Amino acid sequence: MSRNPAKLIPSSFSQLPGLEALEAVTLKAGGKTKSTTAIGYGVTTDGAVPSALGVKRDVLEKLHFNGEVGETAVFPQSDGTVKIAVGLGNKDEAADKSLRDGKSLRDAAAAFARAAADHEHIAFVISEPLGQDQAARFVTEGILLARYRYVELKNEPKHTNLSSVMLDIAGAKARHVAAEISQGKVAARATIVARDLTNTPPGHLTASDFADAVKMLGRKFGFDVKSFDKAALIKMGCGGLLGVNRGSTEEPRLIKLHYRPRRPRGHLGLVGKGITYDSGGISLKPSDPMHLLMKMDMGGAAAVTGAFSSFADAEVPCEVTGWLMCTDNMISGDAYRLGDVLVAVDGTTVEITNTDAEGRVVMMDGIALAHEENVDAIVDIATLTGASIVALGEKYAAVFSNNEGLGQMVLDSANGIDEPAWHLPLEDSYRKNLQSKVADMTNAASNRFGGAITAALFLEHFAQDTPWAHIDIAGPMQVDKDDLWRSGGATGFGARTLVQVAQNFTA
Repeated sequence: MSRNPAKLIPSSFSQLPGLEALEAVTLKAGGKTKSTTAIGYGVTTDGAVPSALGVKRDVLEKLHFNGEVGETAVFPQSDGTVKIAVGLGNKDEAADKSLRDGKSLRDAAAAFARAAADHEHIAFVISEPLGQDQAARFVTEGILLARYRYVELKNEPKHTNLSSVMLDIAGAKARHVAAEISQGKVAARATIVARDLTNTPPGHLTASDFADAVKMLGRKFGFDVKSFDKAALIKMGCGGLLGVNRGSTEEPRLIKLHYRPRRPRGHLGLVGKGITYDSGGISLKPSDPMHLLMKMDMGGAAAVTGAFSSFADAEVPCEVTGWLMCTDNMISGDAYRLGDVLVAVDGTTVEITNTDAEGRVVMMDGIALAHEENVDAIVDIATLTGASIVALGEKYAAVFSNNEGLGQMVLDSANGIDEPAWHLPLEDSYRKNLQSKVADMTNAASNRFGGAITAALFLEHFAQDTPWAHIDIAGPMQVDKDDLWRSGGATGFGARTLVQVAQNFTA
């Protein structure tokens, strides 16, 4: 890989590396081929061990392999290939889970993919009837997501890209397996696009770069994109996005995405936080590992983008419009200050009491614009608060909603594809903590308690009477090291959830 130091930072996007690697993979129904060098065999804790594996259960047990989900045992063969025992869990439980949410199969497939990390051509055999046709989708997702790596900026990446995957699923017809494999790849694509964007360093992904990337994806995957520069934002009155951008040498961008099927059964609005780097502004963040992760503060916008890349192929039946609010949050002689009052696009005045609560400030314009467009519902997604991590840890997203039906649909969509989410209350009495003496409201609460809730209350104001839900993904946006299908780095959390929400949505 050659590098020109003068061109190390690209001026625009032509391709995303993980997406490019994904599109090069051939996935088919069937057993191994001549090129297959690693083949996995699913083994349950209580069923028969597949004879093709070539070992019996007593041998597996000596290797401390019991068939639990996530366990693998590798057996090198004399011809240079490997056979891999892959734990599927209890036979009956595995079948039940595969039909409900695919978690066990997705996790098992991810474990296999990691055990076969050095192999380009792999095959996976499930000889137990675990959801049959549907199993292929979950296995596909697990394999593709586990094999993801962001190595674009390494001169000598030690990573083997997948070239082919063969799936042999007991009791399933080949044509049905092929259809499920296709859907699994489409779902994985949403997450991989989000990971690519979120993992990209801030010097390589400015707001204008983000717009270039989204335009490329729109042309490729069938959705419309409009990008609004600083001059346009001034005319629109987007005081929140412009205010946060004041300290930056890079222009902000509002990126509007639009997907419409032939006969839409409703109009869904999605709003994503796109802070390409968050220094905290004058309320400077401490220089600790969290600061390093602030290139990922655009994970919400990345999730929306990833979802849009899959809408057409997933045959989403509703119209969807997205607003990505993109800028970095930097310090300079003109950075926005504590005590400044910004005016949102809907006229709401906001006193700035913390410049590190910038995400909600840019999001207020996006949510207000979605409300003005008369969408049937708004779902926003953002790496918004450390308070949500304190409340729920790093695995769960926090979900808030002013509409019980919409909130439950978001929760069901997230938990149904193993992006865990939990409902938190919109406690109305906490609104007093956002009162300002000089403006309609403050951007940060007057005390440090219930921070995720007060942030959600702030955003709800701009949705007004439109059904609205907010997904705070600050916790699960990244993992330090590989965790089953979650590859180390950005997880792409939320992209598949938004695809499910759009598939289930009706006005």
